[in-house]
Amino acid sequence: MENIFIDISVIVVCAAVMAWLATLGRQPIIIAYLIMGILIGPWGFGLIQHVTLIDSIGQIGVTLLLFLAGMVLHPNRLFKLFRTSTLVTLAHSTIAWVLLFILMRLCGFSLQESMYASLAFIFSSTILVVKLLPTTTLHQRYMGSVCIAILIIQDLLAVGFLVFIRSSHEHSLLEFGMALPLKALLLIIFSMGLEQFCLRKMMRQCDRFHEELYMLCLGWCLGISALAKEIGLSYEVGAFIAGLALARSPLSRFLTEGLKPLRDFFLMFFFFALGAKLDLKLVKELWVPTLTLGTVILVTRPFIFQILFKKNGEQGSFSKEIGLRLGQASEFGLIIAVTLESAQQIRSEVAQLIQITIIFTMLVSSYIVISKCPTPLGTHVRLKQD
Repeated sequence: MENIFIDISVIVVCAAVMAWLATLGRQPIIIAYLIMGILIGPWGFGLIQHVTLIDSIGQIGVTLLLFLAGMVLHPNRLFKLFRTSTLVTLAHSTIAWVLLFILMRLCGFSLQESMYASLAFIFSSTILVVKLLPTTTLHQRYMGSVCIAILIIQDLLAVGFLVFIRSSHEHSLLEFGMALPLKALLLIIFSMGLEQFCLRKMMRQCDRFHEELYMLCLGWCLGISALAKEIGLSYEVGAFIAGLALARSPLSRFLTEGLKPLRDFFLMFFFFALGAKLDLKLVKELWVPTLTLGTVILVTRPFIFQILFKKNGEQGSFSKEIGLRLGQASEFGLIIAVTLESAQQIRSEVAQLIQITIIFTMLVSSYIVISKCPTPLGTHVRLKQD
């Protein structure tokens, strides 16, 4: 217990210093946290050796991020976007998979490894996209609604892919084909009903006591997230559903603003763990395929999304911005890589290549978005919007 306290204390102190330096240098704070993980993690100076627990703490931040994202989106508004977003997401996923599959085959990987690894690359980063989305202007709220719709569809596809990997390894595909969509639908119905007939009354009874309201809110978020995980979905999907159900409450905006600092605190641990997992020795060995795959993702993904949204009638500026925001690989790919390796579908080297490439795209993409689009972390006054 004492070692855990010391580790957390070291991380928080270093994060404070890095945040200060990032502010002075007008650099994205996310990058500062990633660099901090590289420097003091097990592959750097080794001040923090055990990253697993820190990564688990960071998952609370991801859960809160998706929960608050759901709380600012009314369900009726979001569901209207799903039809268009589904077509765009499926079209992009297909094009990206084919392109990356061909590229990996050209790089000398086997047919099976190319097929699975390219699937790990087709998703955009939920945490990075949502973290860099402002919510204050009407334009950005619409942008956020479309991004969230796409990300939720991608998250469900990613969860489905994970279930497929595990199910195929266990010789049972029933859950992948039928049970998963049904579970998601039942969780939505259950959450909406429980919020309306139970949680809303509880909040009304203690609406003058802020501490009790926040505890109810956090209990609701983590409870639905844990339930989602238990039935085969993910914490992230469960958190978003919990937030979406609570978005109908008149207290949703007040609760969202109050929980933002807590969300940002836990997210710091997530980005630290992401940087701490980066093995610098492997970067030297895999830098050519990493740079090739990462560059192709960073260049082609925004372009593909831009074309698809233009075909759906969106304006050019909107299509370009949303392409930039979705133009990286996803943290879900990190989980997929570990799952594929444990299921003996890919070699350890390929799993590590996937992880390093994803971190590379997230790192570069965050710089691109912060320098080109309005974000809460903007390095210029005209681009800084919370």
